[in-house]
Amino acid sequence: MDIAPVIDGFGVVLQPENLLYCLIGVVVGMLVGVLPGLGPAATIAILLPLTYAVEPVTAIIMLAGIFYGAQYGGTITSVLLRLPGEASSVVTVFDGYALARQGKAGTALGIAAIGSFVGGTVSIIALTLVAPFIASFALDFGPPEYTMLALLGILLVAAVGNGSRTKAFVAAAIGLLLATVGRDGFTGAERFTFESLSMADGLDFVPIAMGIFGLAEILHSLENRGKLGKPPAKVSNPWPSRKDLKQSSGAIGRGSVIGFVLGILPGGGAVLSSLAAYGLEKKRSKTPERFGKGAIEGVAAPESANNAAATSSFIPLLTLGIPANATIAVIFGALLIQGITPGPGLVEDHPELFWGVVNSMYIGNILLLMMSIPLVGLFVKILTIRASIMAPITVLITLIGVYTVNNNSFDIVLVIVFGVLGYLMKKAGFEPGPLVLAFVLGSLLESNARRSLILFDGDVAGFATRPISGTLLAVLVVVLVLPLLGFVLRRSLAGRSGPAAPGPGGGVTGETPSDSPSDTPTDTPSDTDAPEGRTKESSR
Repeated sequence: MDIAPVIDGFGVVLQPENLLYCLIGVVVGMLVGVLPGLGPAATIAILLPLTYAVEPVTAIIMLAGIFYGAQYGGTITSVLLRLPGEASSVVTVFDGYALARQGKAGTALGIAAIGSFVGGTVSIIALTLVAPFIASFALDFGPPEYTMLALLGILLVAAVGNGSRTKAFVAAAIGLLLATVGRDGFTGAERFTFESLSMADGLDFVPIAMGIFGLAEILHSLENRGKLGKPPAKVSNPWPSRKDLKQSSGAIGRGSVIGFVLGILPGGGAVLSSLAAYGLEKKRSKTPERFGKGAIEGVAAPESANNAAATSSFIPLLTLGIPANATIAVIFGALLIQGITPGPGLVEDHPELFWGVVNSMYIGNILLLMMSIPLVGLFVKILTIRASIMAPITVLITLIGVYTVNNNSFDIVLVIVFGVLGYLMKKAGFEPGPLVLAFVLGSLLESNARRSLILFDGDVAGFATRPISGTLLAVLVVVLVLPLLGFVLRRSLAGRSGPAAPGPGGGVTGETPSDSPSDTPTDTPSDTDAPEGRTKESSR
């Protein structure tokens, strides 16, 4: 590997403007992680119009900082309030809040900061070594390979992600349908435009992202604005003892590796990584009963994993042009807005952007470690700002921002429509991630699939004749078949063992396929420990 571009990348990130935007990104990311419900995807979507005013590398450095900064920000409220600010911090609640109740909130936050730093740094080093090889390998990709890769990405996001798989597939199907709106790129025929000139060129990514993530999250947060009850636990000494460091060192190392590997996979991401890391530590422990009651490994492992996954998810984006999760899909849109198409040629065509973004993560992780503990008090105070004040300001910024992109009032209508759609999806239990990812990958899938069919003279068997596309097709079949086999096997075992006891939902245990990983922790704190607002909400 040529080391010169890597060194030049440090020269790019150490420019004063890029350092400033890296700092802004990390601070905003931590703030976003603290505010429950907003999330990095919504924030990045809202800030998309602002990226026009700066250079592409500066914009992506800031957006990347928001992404991995949010992973630690969600830890603060998870530990102090038992309220995860980020989905990836849900697992940290189990032991982090228990430690806070024991007067060890500072220890939990300190270990989380160290784990986040180590996990992120390990993942960045691996990204630096692995990404150029993947990019050079991907130069051999043609239309058939990109067709299979896009299809596999959509399928993995729907099959591996959180929540109901059926609802995830429905959301992905809606995203693919939205990607077909506009003129056909091959025949010029108009599709689903309803004779509207505004829709003739297709739907723009920015209003969809700002509506589905930004406006929908604001509406959802307003509905749940009364859920904070107890005051946060006090933070004393944030520095963990030597015993705590020794006890959590193995968990940090294993969580970093798990996070890096699962972060590369479409649909894996920080949430699945934190769940898997927590489950592994609980299985390995000689005293698994400690988990959920204040085990320091239960904080170290998921925090290392989610930061490592946030970093490694940039590998498929920068080398293959495939976003691994919803937040990366929004960053993908930011690159397209800047006139840059992520993919195998990015390393050669825009080395300053590629290595500038990668190396900025080293600086960002150091800033994150330095600021994480001193800013805890400030971030907790921000939680006291009333939603009735924050929400209108955020909505106004969102609508003004989307209008400034194309100076088109139709985009404001789209934001409102997709904001309501995203809110209704959340109410019905649909995750917006598969929809947005399918929309982003839809045009890539359609254009390359049709080019491939032209190349194969209409013979779909041609996808299996090429080595790379054939391998991806085999993986695709495995991903489709494995859940079905697991379902059949569970039904078969349930039939042999006779009628099972009724499950929590009134059904028969073992007959309903679970969408959650088998290692998902179950030792949640008792309901009596929940904040007062949540208890009242559940009692209603």
